[in-house]
Amino acid sequence: MRRHHRVRAAALTAAVLAGTLLAAGCSSSSGGKKAEEGGADASAGKADTPRMTVAMITHAAPGDTFWDLIRKGAQAAAAKDNVKLVYSSDPSAGNQANLVQNAIDQKVDGIALTAAKPDAMKDVVAKAKAAGIPVVGFNSGLDDWRELGMLEYFGQDENIAGQAFGERLNQLGAKHAVCVIQEQGQVALEARCAGLKKGFKGTTENLYVNGTDMPSVKSTITAKLKQAGSIDQVVTLGAPIALTAVQSVADAGSEAKVATFDLNKDLVKAVQDGTVEFAVDQQPYLQGYLAVDSLWLYKTNGNFSGGGTAPVLTGPAFITKDNVDEVAAFAAKGTR
Repeated sequence: MRRHHRVRAAALTAAVLAGTLLAAGCSSSSGGKKAEEGGADASAGKADTPRMTVAMITHAAPGDTFWDLIRKGAQAAAAKDNVKLVYSSDPSAGNQANLVQNAIDQKVDGIALTAAKPDAMKDVVAKAKAAGIPVVGFNSGLDDWRELGMLEYFGQDENIAGQAFGERLNQLGAKHAVCVIQEQGQVALEARCAGLKKGFKGTTENLYVNGTDMPSVKSTITAKLKQAGSIDQVVTLGAPIALTAVQSVADAGSEAKVATFDLNKDLVKAVQDGTVEFAVDQQPYLQGYLAVDSLWLYKTNGNFSGGGTAPVLTGPAFITKDNVDEVAAFAAKGTR
């Protein structure tokens, strides 16, 4: 983590570790690579400002429902702000950069993107700025958004979230954790496991899996649990991976517990019934909403959050059996 985040990170750590947070209301979209418009079915009132076009480009891989939440938030903001939202995604960093270039060529009014592989975004963000198109970041790239020249950033400090996760495992008495990373080299995911190692007093090791192949994920985690019988905690970085890890624990005959980052409605049920210990919610719906709304505010009133120097943090918030019922209704609607 870069030095300019130290004071903010320390403050956030203290807040997170003081107790469980329930916030008010690095995965992929089912939309695939094709750009799509959205927001027509959201129920919010519409602004009377001139119609503008915002391109949202993510590193989403097919089948990961996490990104559906981001899209729903983006669509709600687009409907309210009279924005034409064009969404596209690709897990390949090079292809994602090409999608950003396409948005520049189409002369959109603003771009919201994830920087899971920051180096791949450097040139296209510079081209967008040269073309007079504001760019905001969200979800991935917290340590790099300023250097890339983005206007604002919305997301979770993943390193701090990982440290808080580790501290909670200490409280639960875990001794040996395996951190399951579903995409090697994705900065947000790597930061989570690095933070976990810093905050956890026990033994930590990383396990890389192919997050687009769930049968392979299941067998890889199962094999690891059989190989290392001392593992008593499986840490996953996405809800679908967590639910698969629960099956792996059973297949391996292990007594390891499962806890995770991120939510979906099935994961909420797993927390309710105790199958998964807890989840860390970074509020993806809020990330998508703020990313689009911020570009509208900048276009219509010159506003930008954080003064161009500080990110807007959307997490971490711990969801446990004690408070999960408070978000269950929202999760059932597909917005948490």
